[in-house]
Amino acid sequence: MHLDPVSFRSKLVSTETRAGGAAVTQALVTTKLRAPRTRPNLVARPRLRDALARDEGRRLTLVSAPAGFGKTTLLAEWLGDYEEGQKSVAWVSLDESDNDPARFLTYLVGALQEIEEGIGEGVLASLRSPQPPHVEAVVGSLVNDLAEVPHEITVVLDDYHLIHSDPVHEAVSFLLEHLPDNVRLVISGRTDPPLPLPRLRARDQMAELRAADLRFTPEEATAFLGDVMGLTLSSGEVATLEGVTEGWVAALQLAALSMQDREDVSGFVESFSGSNRHVLDFLAEEVLERQPREVREFLLSTSVLERMSAPLCDALTGRSDGQERLERLDRENLFVVALDDERRWYRYHHLFADFLRGRLRRESPEQIGESHLRAASWYEREGWASEAVEHALAAGDAERTARLVEYYAQPLLLRGEVATVERWLAALPAGLVRSRPRLSLARAIWALIGGRVDEVEPLLTDAERALADQPHEPPVDETAGVLANVPGKVAQLRAELARMRGDAERAIGFAQQALAHAGEGDWYLRYLSRGNLAEAPLMQGRLGEAEHALADLVRDPWASGRNRYFAVRGCYTLSQAQRGQGRLGAALETCQEALELATEADQPPLSAAGLAHVGLAEILREQNKLDAALEHATEGVALCRQLGYAEPLVTSLTVLAWVRQARGDQAGALEAISEAERVLPSLEVVVDLIFPVAVQRARLLLAQGEVSAAARWAAARGLGVEDEPSYPREREHLVLARVLLAEGKPEQALRLLERLLAAAEAAGRTGSVIEILALQALALWAGNRKEPAVTTLTRALALAEPEGYVRTFADEETATGDLLSMTLEVRRRRPPAATDRVSAPYLARLQAALAQGRARPDAEIRLPEPLSGRELEVLALIAAGRSNQEIANKLFVSTSTVKTHVNNLYRKLDARSRIQAVARAREMGLL
Repeated sequence: MHLDPVSFRSKLVSTETRAGGAAVTQALVTTKLRAPRTRPNLVARPRLRDALARDEGRRLTLVSAPAGFGKTTLLAEWLGDYEEGQKSVAWVSLDESDNDPARFLTYLVGALQEIEEGIGEGVLASLRSPQPPHVEAVVGSLVNDLAEVPHEITVVLDDYHLIHSDPVHEAVSFLLEHLPDNVRLVISGRTDPPLPLPRLRARDQMAELRAADLRFTPEEATAFLGDVMGLTLSSGEVATLEGVTEGWVAALQLAALSMQDREDVSGFVESFSGSNRHVLDFLAEEVLERQPREVREFLLSTSVLERMSAPLCDALTGRSDGQERLERLDRENLFVVALDDERRWYRYHHLFADFLRGRLRRESPEQIGESHLRAASWYEREGWASEAVEHALAAGDAERTARLVEYYAQPLLLRGEVATVERWLAALPAGLVRSRPRLSLARAIWALIGGRVDEVEPLLTDAERALADQPHEPPVDETAGVLANVPGKVAQLRAELARMRGDAERAIGFAQQALAHAGEGDWYLRYLSRGNLAEAPLMQGRLGEAEHALADLVRDPWASGRNRYFAVRGCYTLSQAQRGQGRLGAALETCQEALELATEADQPPLSAAGLAHVGLAEILREQNKLDAALEHATEGVALCRQLGYAEPLVTSLTVLAWVRQARGDQAGALEAISEAERVLPSLEVVVDLIFPVAVQRARLLLAQGEVSAAARWAAARGLGVEDEPSYPREREHLVLARVLLAEGKPEQALRLLERLLAAAEAAGRTGSVIEILALQALALWAGNRKEPAVTTLTRALALAEPEGYVRTFADEETATGDLLSMTLEVRRRRPPAATDRVSAPYLARLQAALAQGRARPDAEIRLPEPLSGRELEVLALIAAGRSNQEIANKLFVSTSTVKTHVNNLYRKLDARSRIQAVARAREMGLL
């Protein structure tokens, strides 16, 4: 439970994380979320705006042309009119940093929240995690939110050619494939993006504007040169310029700037026309040379910036007239674009910026590094992490970059921008990274979260070695995050490694070391270390002790306040301790409390709510409330996918497998357990208590009649009847006992079960006692010792009835039926005083559960073809009264997919309505 992100909720435009006492801001976010401001005297281009308007019914509009063809200007102008019609536009101006999937999705949600408050909160919650969540789960959640918006939305992704990240392309492709009818996507860039464009063209779901469409016509060129640029030219001169530039907007603008204040305009046009092979460079050179010296210096000095503000420009130029310079450039139409309404932030036109940077490299290469360093210093003072590091990297200052990355790695990891941090670390010399303890520590945290367990210890050793080489460790600031306290965090990570390997003693030792290093204000480290200490007795089977420690942990104000993720996770672990003691009711209340903690009024739940749903599904399945269990298990898996952590996702898939098995969906059960196997982080991590995949697959194989396969697994694990009982391997030994029973070896099973029972009773693990007694009763029955079998089963039932246990008995349906029938017969023969420990209604419930399980194979035979696992899930949600849209939301699929499943159900069940389908399913024992 100890490597998960700090959860926080705040508006995107004001998101900040503390690092080293400074606020780390989502830099320039408001300028990226607004279309550049258009000028009032633009050339009217109704033909293009009409074309855009005609294609509004299509899913995608692609505007693809080289730089300088006015793509962004056209879209900004068109969407300005669009907004006047009360339609909503979400705009994202992309840059290189958006190749980080978490950053890209954060900005996309931020743009949508500008027009629809609260949309995508679940996505933001899932992104606040160092481990990248599954793209389909995150974007699927966003699609569901979009479908709920009652009006039309246009989403614009500008400068998409800067994106080269496969995960981002996958996210956009998934979004395109599942866009609801009320949403349209517009992508603008210099090249065609690697998206499913041919499929969209074939479906007539895509509109395109290209360079040939965007070129100025002769009429538009005349209007631009005369009305916008204020030149008086003959029709012949306009035709010449239009012909040479081929209607290229940027080239026409540069030509116009070159001609302003010239006396011999005709001579310029004549000399320019016809033969210049480098039109753009020629024109840009002309424009730059015609500027006053101070303007040229300003343009070159600030050309290294992606975006400019007056204070930032002043930092680079050493002057104090940045605002005046920017306003003049804007006023004179000198290739700057205003990025906000207040005209505080600008950028150069991309082509002009490229030209200026090339000129700076030729004339003053030494100034480039200095300008980048000044920009890095300014961004660092302002708390903009990404920009500070990027400029330090561009300056080639590895030491400064390493210091900044070290300073900012923690908050960016917690914000989910893992790809960004990894790129920074990869750009630094490996020796330099190893020489800085906090950088090695950041890599170790990421490796452990990502399941690369074998990489962690060497990185921790690097961190310790680097720390020993430093004369003094910098003082720990309580706001500096978990990377501040290197010795404490190294010990805590080693405790986490030991916990994942099932080594409780080492986990305790390292957790105590971490606490010894923790200061009073080091809340993060203290809480995680206390968590390891609380879980250690749970791993050892001392459940009562674990329950008390976990209850204290859950009540900790640090967790139950702004860090509710940890409280929710603690509640789930606490419920496991309560379940192990046989107290299903207490565990149910704890999981319900966790669900309340994870949900705020009028807000989507935290992704951590998945753990609460999983806990509820486990308990409800045991009580044979299978419809509700399936609903919670399905929701739990979907939310745990968003977390992106192996441990909760493995647990949720395992629970879903057993819910499906209880409902008779054997294929669906194996599908879920197979996915859980694929999610396992490392072959080195095999502890059943943490990742219970192998043992649960063996149990499923047994439940489905694959005795030989389960027996091979038990042999491979080295399990034997004479093994010393231990709580970490208890579930494995119970599978062995079942294998022995299935192989007709009840006496061997009894020898093993007797020792397991003694250990469980001594530790007060009533949940284990009930299961062991049930298996003992079956072993006695198989050995033809019927009276002791009835007595043993009655003892198990007496413990189980108050908490509503059902599946512990019903899952062993092959042998339990006859034994239970005899138990009922004995109850009828004996006086009530001797048998009133187990009620008749409870025994009837168990019999009904067994009968329900036996009915399912016949139902499958009577169907023309069996129902798939997904169809059974849809059927259960239909029976619960859910609409198609609600089912789509629950399962993270489109409504059209749900309709397909519903139609399949009607066909297979020979039904014409939902009511009829549910009735027939109940008749067949499918519900």
